[in-house]
Amino acid sequence: MILFVHDRHYFIWRPFLIQYGRQSLNRSDYRAIRKVLKSNWLTIGPKVEELELEISKVCGSENFVVSSGTAALHCAYAAIGLAPGDEIITSPMTFIATQSTALHFGATIRFGDIDSRTGNLNPALVEELINQNTKAITAVDYAGHPADMDSLRKICNKYKLFLIEDAAHSIGSTYKNRPVGTLADLTTFSFFPTKNFTTGEGGAVASKDKVLLDAAKKFGRQGLVRDPKYFLYEPDGRWHQEVHKIGLNYRLPDILCALGVSQIKRIQKFKDIRRNIFDYYNLNLTGIDDLQLPSKEDFVDPMWHLYPIRIKNGRRNEFFEYLWNLNIFVQVNYVPAYFHPIFLENGYQKGLCPEAEKFYSEVISFPIHPKITKKDLRKIVSATKSFFR
Repeated sequence: MILFVHDRHYFIWRPFLIQYGRQSLNRSDYRAIRKVLKSNWLTIGPKVEELELEISKVCGSENFVVSSGTAALHCAYAAIGLAPGDEIITSPMTFIATQSTALHFGATIRFGDIDSRTGNLNPALVEELINQNTKAITAVDYAGHPADMDSLRKICNKYKLFLIEDAAHSIGSTYKNRPVGTLADLTTFSFFPTKNFTTGEGGAVASKDKVLLDAAKKFGRQGLVRDPKYFLYEPDGRWHQEVHKIGLNYRLPDILCALGVSQIKRIQKFKDIRRNIFDYYNLNLTGIDDLQLPSKEDFVDPMWHLYPIRIKNGRRNEFFEYLWNLNIFVQVNYVPAYFHPIFLENGYQKGLCPEAEKFYSEVISFPIHPKITKKDLRKIVSATKSFFR
């Protein structure tokens, strides 16, 4: 028996466990890390800019890397000047970082319900939540399927709001033939090990708006100003630097950027593998009455991060335990954010987003990652069919 950590939870390793998510590393990744360890750079160095360039090729926008997807969201909210009294509208079907980083600025969270087919924020329900305090809409690309960004953009333009895309699941996805990273005012990514490619821990902020991107980056680099043309005081010498607004240290070191450079060069391969797994599940699980398979809009090409399947007739928990007992590690993504005590103890109530709550009560995420084998997939499908026979 071996104790291991996954998403900050501790589990006992069991032989022949089929993991819900897993990184895919090869020799080129190891070589990239070793090369940095032998260089003069461990923290910010040449691999940072190299990774940012590679990310721009995928997402279509300038960007800068940070220490996590949470850090990326924090920088994005800083860039739009989020402050006490401001409100953001977002989906409850996401990891709580989407909201917690806004709460750090004293903002209020307004939850919009989801489209039950995709798990994404429903644009038709957003407009009724807007008031004079609304600052931004933060869409979340659930499972790697991009949110309906054009519809949300029209709403943001109408009310002069910022549009942020939490794309922790969706780097490599496209929406109407445009890459995720070009659709919002600010886009945030995560490179956690289970994501579409990894830097170990890490993330990035992308934008086509140079002013917003510079503001986000400055916050993620401790607020330091090093360009003399922006100094407010006469320099004492060439070492002079200033802080005009407080930021935080969200740098991603060269070691992790080197891993990312190696990984991102295989992102199309990772995407193809994930798509093939998605299609395999769809082909082999069609026709089971108690299952609702995930939907895809015709105008998106997702980088599938999750395979979310819905279990009808109140059998989700029973099915979950059944799979775990067969050493098939499935997950539930996510507990609606306002179910957390931090929200319930501050006036939020269950029943706020009925579609999201129904989605949560039925959903299970099946394993989908580059290391899964055909034998694993056959076992998952066979077990599922046996349960619902």
